[in-house]
Amino acid sequence: MTRVALLGATGSIGRQALEVVEANPVLELVAAASGSTPVDGLAPLTQVGGDLTELLERAQPDVVLNAVVGFAGLPATLWTLERGVTLALANKESLVAAGELALAARERGGGLLLPVDSEHSALFQCLEGRRTDELDSLVLTASGGPFRGWTRDRLADVTPEQALRHPTWKMGRKITVDSATLANKGLELIEAHFLFGLPYDRISVVIQPTSVVHGLARFRDGAALAHLGAPDMRVPISFALTYPDRAPTPVPPLELAGTTLEFEEPDLEAFPLLRLAREAGERGGSYPCVFNAANEAAVESFLAGRLSFLGVAGAVEHALAEADGAAARDLEELTVVDAAARRSVEVAA
Repeated sequence: MTRVALLGATGSIGRQALEVVEANPVLELVAAASGSTPVDGLAPLTQVGGDLTELLERAQPDVVLNAVVGFAGLPATLWTLERGVTLALANKESLVAAGELALAARERGGGLLLPVDSEHSALFQCLEGRRTDELDSLVLTASGGPFRGWTRDRLADVTPEQALRHPTWKMGRKITVDSATLANKGLELIEAHFLFGLPYDRISVVIQPTSVVHGLARFRDGAALAHLGAPDMRVPISFALTYPDRAPTPVPPLELAGTTLEFEEPDLEAFPLLRLAREAGERGGSYPCVFNAANEAAVESFLAGRLSFLGVAGAVEHALAEADGAAARDLEELTVVDAAARRSVEVAA
């Protein structure tokens, strides 16, 4: 049996992970946690809020599925990597905010880091068994969200209700807004840099509206391998929890007849957060942490009606301009950077 600890059990990823665990007899849920929603009886050990590492210490799992939203998931990521426990990572902010610290922890712990984001899981699978010197570049795909093709002027009056109507994925509120602004793809760009060790100029983003191509790996001989499938998170969740096996899921194979594959360049003028994320990643230091924190705070302000849709990018740009970007040596220093970026957004809003 594989002992699974599920963090973020009541969110979109968490609920689908519960389906995967319940359907697979080799998976045992030994611990479950949420931020505020009761999870009594969901697992032998449960926790609402508080220090998630305390729950993990008690549970001693084989696999930790970290589906916590935002910076709050970082301590659990570092705990898991330091101890060599397999980490199924759906909390992309861990690598965005603390990429260097997380990779150092993985090096010390020696455990597996398996991405759960559909795009990074796809790329991980495309790269299995391949030498790094054979790889040319990676391509992240984005649906374009509900406002694909909209001009910047048209985006001026977007409401939270409109931003939450994603055309292909069913996700939580924060990530759905991130998909609408393309901030999510910016976060994934930084995550891919740390996961796969490629410089940013070898990672590109394209719009793929139907969300059936989850990622592409280009190789030095001119070939490209793509991962295709229905937009259903149970597939990458199952892959991570049962790795290296592929357990069956209820997700049907993709019907190729009638499936349209089209690709577009992202509009960085209308959706500048993707550009800002790349710039933050390239600058390094704590700039990715600032980008992540400022975006979290700005999305919260947008959903609360304190900030316009276009104002999200403006607030993030303001926070990046105010930050010094100095590299953080530990989680405590990162927490200070995170808090400062959030305060900057509060002022801008």
